[in-house]
Amino acid sequence: MTTTQSTNTIQNLNPSTGELLAELPCATSEEVRDAVARARAAQPAWEALGMEERCRMLSGIADGLAERADELARLATQEMGKLYEDAKREVQGFTSMVKTELEEVQEALATQTFKTKGNETQLVRMPHGVVAAITPWNFPVGMPLQILGPALAAGNTVVFKPSEHVPLTGQAIAEIVQACVPEDVLVLVHGAGETGAELVAADIDMVGFVGSRETGKRIMESASKELKRLVLELGGKDPLVVFADSDLDAAAECAVRHSLRNTGQVCCAVERVYVEESAATEFEEKVAALAADWRHGDGFEEGSKMGPLVSEEQRAKVVTQVDAAISDGARLVMGGSCPDGPGWYYPATVLADVAADQRITHEETFGPVVSLSTFDGSEEEAVRLANDTPYGLGANVYSGDTERGARVAARMQAGQVGINQYLGGAPGTPWVGARQSGFGFLGGMEGHRQFTWPKSISKSV
Repeated sequence: MTTTQSTNTIQNLNPSTGELLAELPCATSEEVRDAVARARAAQPAWEALGMEERCRMLSGIADGLAERADELARLATQEMGKLYEDAKREVQGFTSMVKTELEEVQEALATQTFKTKGNETQLVRMPHGVVAAITPWNFPVGMPLQILGPALAAGNTVVFKPSEHVPLTGQAIAEIVQACVPEDVLVLVHGAGETGAELVAADIDMVGFVGSRETGKRIMESASKELKRLVLELGGKDPLVVFADSDLDAAAECAVRHSLRNTGQVCCAVERVYVEESAATEFEEKVAALAADWRHGDGFEEGSKMGPLVSEEQRAKVVTQVDAAISDGARLVMGGSCPDGPGWYYPATVLADVAADQRITHEETFGPVVSLSTFDGSEEEAVRLANDTPYGLGANVYSGDTERGARVAARMQAGQVGINQYLGGAPGTPWVGARQSGFGFLGGMEGHRQFTWPKSISKSV
């Protein structure tokens, strides 16, 4: 099929320097439709291979990741500014997960048998068909694999659009997967939001998306026209509640590390810290001392604890929120101004006395800001403030009274809650966005089943 090349291109810039890394053409509408048609044609044969053979083939992804580990880590650092050591850990972590995840998928999708007198029913799980995988830039290796692996293992084919901020990392991931599967089982398209919208509107059966709440809403609206299946892992505005009797050193470490890691560009970052009033001054001092060590710099530079923000636009959003918070009465403890020189850097910033009605309390920041507020020490007030958001991705609570911590955690409206530790479930648990932080799940038995539909086949016995 002859296709025309798009005149629109991705300007792939290094956020540490602003320099051009590559310029890639965006897929045209015709190219998107062609990619979906190719995946559609390849799907029946891929499904017919059976679960065991598909997983055997996909297990080769681990070898591909291992062989190209340094390349992938370097690309992630160059394209989105992630610290090189963090990027290496991301690649290594997901390399080691491939085999376990494929085993988990097979268990989740295994045929189940139900019997009654005179009847036997088999419950089998069927692939949706063609899945559109649209993935973010902040974890450019891990997030694509969390969709691609389960979707493909289930018998779907995939059209994959990585974020326009990490096209080369996405392309490398696609090449690794494509080397393991038949032609057109995974088809790659490049582009920004317009390309993603074209893909969602195309002849696909399901969308697996990780990104912002606003984009997730647009995807859901578009997909509703044909009732396409969805898994949407969206943003968050995660709270950390700190009672005065808790281990303040541990709580301060959690607040700083999980507000600032990956330059704050984490969907489940700590974005709101509520400290019991009687401990607020001591806690602020501990946070400021820890945050002072979070020096920003190039991801390849030894001693850097934060890289740049991914883009000039993203930095501008953070600047706008911080400046507005200060204008509205928040107190700047440290940071809060853009450094001179190239790159989209922003320093570790600590704000105190942040009011409940301020913009930074309600809008996702996605930047290196520790936002401190106080509460009166009651469980009711802690829960009310923690839940004062449309989001529901994660939450954390620190308390010297573990029973009180458990009571507060149970009432927090979030998919993942940590008690006296940062959130994060044991292997095998799904990643859940409650409320407006998601639709459907990723990971674990529950998540893997999202890429199929259950079918009952009954017979007389």
